[in-house]
Amino acid sequence: MMISKKNKWMAIKRNWQLYLLFLFPFAWFIIFRYWPMFGVQIAFKDFLPGDTILSARWIGFDNFLKFFRHYYFWELIRNTLSITLYQLVASFPIPIIFALALNTTNRTWMKKPVQYVTYMPYFISTVVMVGIMMQLMNPRIGIINNIIDFLGGTRTDFMANPNLFGSVYVWSGIWQYFGWNSIIYLAALSSISPELHEAARMDGASRLSRIIHIDIPGILPTIIVLLIMNCGQIMSVGFEKIFLMQNSLNLSVSQVISTYVYTVGLRSMPPEFSYGAAIDLFNSVINLILIVCVNKIAQKFSETSLW
Repeated sequence: MMISKKNKWMAIKRNWQLYLLFLFPFAWFIIFRYWPMFGVQIAFKDFLPGDTILSARWIGFDNFLKFFRHYYFWELIRNTLSITLYQLVASFPIPIIFALALNTTNRTWMKKPVQYVTYMPYFISTVVMVGIMMQLMNPRIGIINNIIDFLGGTRTDFMANPNLFGSVYVWSGIWQYFGWNSIIYLAALSSISPELHEAARMDGASRLSRIIHIDIPGILPTIIVLLIMNCGQIMSVGFEKIFLMQNSLNLSVSQVISTYVYTVGLRSMPPEFSYGAAIDLFNSVINLILIVCVNKIAQKFSETSLW
């Protein structure tokens, strides 16, 4: 049944408060997400300080070709992929396992304290977190090296060792975020009907069997959606933390696309705005292709997808 324009306007007038609330996030998206896309064209121009976006000279794909031919290109791709894939493989299952374990425990009195303790690191700022890591791993006074020395091992400068950089970055991130990331899985588990568990328990199903056959299928759509979203960020490594952890000794493995964009786009003299924009646009296009491909695969093998 078609709704007339008059009825539509009456509905809008009747619920004007809701539409007014909607205007704020809508305006935020337009101003901070869509309007800046106008500036993407500088990736195809020779943009210099003092130019306007429209007056800059058009050079086509020269900035992209410059990046593809750069001797750092494959090193940046390797560093970015090695860290993000390591992070995805190591960090993605842990919140799921934690949520399943917390949801299954019979000791309800300990759920709240455990949740509070695991959520707290999420609220530590990145700058403070890296400062804590540097103090804990200090080769001279750090508690970790003191323990290693007490056990008869050799003190190690974790922050300066290129072989350990990826592990320090990934596992410190897991410790900081796994409790917070488990919230969405706990919410999905709470929507599973308790009657299914009661029926399985009456049939003699063990706790592990109920997790495998009831809990995991119940949260599988949530797992697939979050996995698709994570795969769409494979070419993106958080800039702030990795930049704060960088030093001249680990630069061979810590220089990733996001930090390189900052280096050439803002720190170089003169700053190469167009070149940095081209690299970042390349990164975004690859992420878009990845999320579309993974979404198609999810559609093919399951009934869950982002769109």
